[in-house]
Amino acid sequence: MTKIALVTGSGRGIGAATALLAAKRGYAVCVNYISREERARAVADEIRAGGGRAMLFRADTADEAAVAAMFEAVDREFGRVDALVNNAGITGKAGRIDSYDAAAIRRVLDVNVTGLMLCTREAVRRMSTKSGGKGGAIVNLSSIAAVLGGANQWTAYAAAKGAVNALTIGLAREWAADGIRVNAIMPGLIETEIHAEAGLGDRLKQLAPTVPMGRTGTAEECAEAILWLLSTEAAYVTGAILPVSGGR
Repeated sequence: MTKIALVTGSGRGIGAATALLAAKRGYAVCVNYISREERARAVADEIRAGGGRAMLFRADTADEAAVAAMFEAVDREFGRVDALVNNAGITGKAGRIDSYDAAAIRRVLDVNVTGLMLCTREAVRRMSTKSGGKGGAIVNLSSIAAVLGGANQWTAYAAAKGAVNALTIGLAREWAADGIRVNAIMPGLIETEIHAEAGLGDRLKQLAPTVPMGRTGTAEECAEAILWLLSTEAAYVTGAILPVSGGR
């Protein structure tokens, strides 16, 4: 039977690469987005052009009602999810803590932490073998900022991703007996739009020399790590937080 994956924030970047690779590995994929529908639609169209199954759903993952509606739509279209990739996230505008206001801080925490928890709640309700599900796998997107701290640029984002790491460990232990594995990857300097959108268009070029491997990474390299953690090859792996950072 075809497995079903929901990838949040999958209209671009690591999310899009993950959705495309999941489809190639045989998953029916829900492509979630909140803006730029044309790009999300292009991801879904590419999946279908390759013979895969895809559906689109617009939802702000920090909105509880929208998250519930998204999972219900997947239930109707494909069935219960087997895999969840909590990829949706924002850095917020780059700056030091004295430039933040409460609204900006809340938004970073809502998308990166609350959204992850809401999506995970809906997924485990469907996956749990104790509730009639088949089990499943969840991969969270953390960031190397969680251990580096994001000083002078993204401390709120780094704090949120530190919470993602803690949640990954806690949720892995909480749901292992229900047949659900929970892991995370911590991307480093990855070639996506997230840097430019925070006002740091030259960040990758400036920091690439600090990476031990001497280069930035790609969204596709992150997707490969995610799909491994979702796969049966990682059947005994849960609570892991895997750096995908070139040694940074």
